[in-house]
Amino acid sequence: MIVKTVSYTDRAAPEKLTESLRKTGFAVLNNHPISKSLINETYKQWENFFNLETKNQYLYDIDTQDGFFPFGTENAKGNKAKDLKEFYHIYSWGKYPKEINNSTLELYERIISLTKNILEWIQDQSPSEVRSLFSIPLPKMIEKSQNHLLRILHYPPLNGNEQEGAIRGAAHEDINLITLLIAGTQPGLQVQDINGTWHDVSCDIGSIAINTGDMLSEASNGYFPSTTHRIINPNKQIKNKSRYSMPLFLHPRDDVILSEKYTAGSYLKERIKEIGLRSK
Repeated sequence: MIVKTVSYTDRAAPEKLTESLRKTGFAVLNNHPISKSLINETYKQWENFFNLETKNQYLYDIDTQDGFFPFGTENAKGNKAKDLKEFYHIYSWGKYPKEINNSTLELYERIISLTKNILEWIQDQSPSEVRSLFSIPLPKMIEKSQNHLLRILHYPPLNGNEQEGAIRGAAHEDINLITLLIAGTQPGLQVQDINGTWHDVSCDIGSIAINTGDMLSEASNGYFPSTTHRIINPNKQIKNKSRYSMPLFLHPRDDVILSEKYTAGSYLKERIKEIGLRSK
């Protein structure tokens, strides 16, 4: 399984990236317009935040899903063990910590701007029979959406008292249309091929891993696979220290029709319940 690394400045980038998403569900983008200095500053801000007791003043709202989610809140679909992580949900309208400067908001806007280009690439490079399945063009699905989510993740060092079978991020597929994942501060991201074998995804600092989510798979009738992936625990190759990562989950508006079975809103509601973040 080969996840392609694509240069944003390559004239053939749209074709190469879409091909990698089609074959593996993933691609890695480098030489993109988001600066490393902005990424590093944002990571620095959140590393400080997760070490503060005041983070608990921003506990998440179970209805709106914005704010701070303490360690052991979320589990992968079908997995009883809670993931070994804590995280914060940033929405354009949501609660924002006073301890964090504006770098996160700037990063949020720049990723969304980049994502619009990526969706145009996917739309244009998809075969006509696949494009005909989309209720509206992919870039239009996200216009005026209030559901774009920047998740700031902190995976603390392991202390040996973890629940049996628990890992940093259990095997799962993403719910949304596509995900742009700013390279983590430590290795650990793996994807699974059709034979069940796990493969490391190399994503150097400054690169962005892109993957298709369940909503795009639903809208394309499986043409774009939503590939199973996970974050493994520290081992001989991965130091037992804090790991941080920042995925931007791009969501259509709630009213966008994905298929005969789902709108984006109904699909999201169903999946949030399945991963334990909402009871009904």
